Amino acid sequence: MNFCKYSCSINTILIFKRNFSKTNLNLMKPITRIQSNKSWSKQQQNTVKIDKETVNLLERLSLVDCANEQSLKLIENAVNFANAIHSVETEGVEPLITVAEDRPIILREDIVEESNKKEILQNASVIEEDYFVVPPGNVPLESDDLFEKHKVEVKINNVS
Repeated sequence: MNFCKYSCSINTILIFKRNFSKTNLNLMKPITRIQSNKSWSKQQQNTVKIDKETVNLLERLSLVDCANEQSLKLIENAVNFANAIHSVETEGVEPLITVAEDRPIILREDIVEESNKKEILQNASVIEEDYFVVPPGNVPLESDDLFEKHKVEVKINNVS
């Protein structure tokens, strides 16, 4: 008996793997409702190059190591992708309510229940004045010349 229409056997998986490995993925077209006449292309996009000074400042502000080439490329690609999204013409396109447009989304009823503050605070490992205490997130790194330069510029602008 077939309990699920998506169930398959080991033999089916092996046949699928064998046939899929011969498939040229570049020739496959995704099934989509998006119109194929796009209003942007890669030639129109201006690529962004991020200098080392900006990378150092991003590292200081985000506390994430971005100094290697792979991280730098990732940041540049993210900025280029955001620029490409901004350049897409959306005139006359209806806003998307849900990604599963063809399926009804059933929401559960919201049941309001009384809560007990003391019972909830028992879940915390550290409490101070009826608040959860969490470890600090942005711990400042050691100061360097780049950060000091930006700090001095801000002070000069505030004094003027």
